[in-house]
Amino acid sequence: MPKTKALPYLEALFTVIVWGATFIATKIALRDVSPATIVWLRFAMGTLILGATVALRKQFALPEKSEWLYFAMLGFLGVTFHQILQATGLQTAKATTTAWIVATTPVFIAILGWLALKERLNGLQIIGIILAAFGVLLIVGKGNFSALFTGEEGTFGDLLILISSVNWAVYTILSRRELARHPAARMMFFVMLLGWLFVNIWIFGFGPGLSEVANLTSSGWSAVIVLGVFGSGLAYIAFYDALQEIPASQLGVFFNVEPLVTTLLASFMINEAITPITLIGGAIIILGIWLVNKKG
Repeated sequence: MPKTKALPYLEALFTVIVWGATFIATKIALRDVSPATIVWLRFAMGTLILGATVALRKQFALPEKSEWLYFAMLGFLGVTFHQILQATGLQTAKATTTAWIVATTPVFIAILGWLALKERLNGLQIIGIILAAFGVLLIVGKGNFSALFTGEEGTFGDLLILISSVNWAVYTILSRRELARHPAARMMFFVMLLGWLFVNIWIFGFGPGLSEVANLTSSGWSAVIVLGVFGSGLAYIAFYDALQEIPASQLGVFFNVEPLVTTLLASFMINEAITPITLIGGAIIILGIWLVNKKG
């Protein structure tokens, strides 16, 4: 395979590895600081990298006046609210569980498309939705469904992660219009910038300000750099570059790898056990997602 043809696939692989690692990086950073500090630092770095990329590619142009409110809404949903949910959820949710719950986002996109856009769901897609939900319950409940209702299994963090997946599905559907009108890096720059400005209200108005930054250890800083430079900067660029060259259906296959990356890294880095239930539940989720994305 020539280098020029291989590059988009390498970018897609880079993206899923980085995004799979971000859940672990967040868990590590949470040992030192609160979610507000992590999100503020992460998106300060990501905004700078995306801004520099847009400038280097000579794609910078201010949105039209009518677009600012729309970008602000996307920034709040896709950055501020989404990251509040995930970073707060990861205080109690496992990184592995989080990754598998987040992997079900295409299921919620399909459901929202059916509810809001009147997109038809066929029989296989409905089966896929049921399977994906079953897989998540299997992982969260560790195979004991009754324990979910008694509170013996599952955490409040798992619920927040689930809400974040629904929220990301809403954000994805809403952002389609603007992706058709702007280069992806430019759109993401403004979405991330406005989302980061909302995070400033959170951290300085209701949070600790920047007083916690001094608490970051070397491992905490390493985790934040992975989140900011790689997770919110380079991975976004690589993802949208890959999307321009690889059909979305093929790119979706790569994202089935993301929770597997998290599962493996979490085992080695933060001692989260890989259990048969996790693997079985994960396989069921992947099958469900495949059925949901299957056309016809």
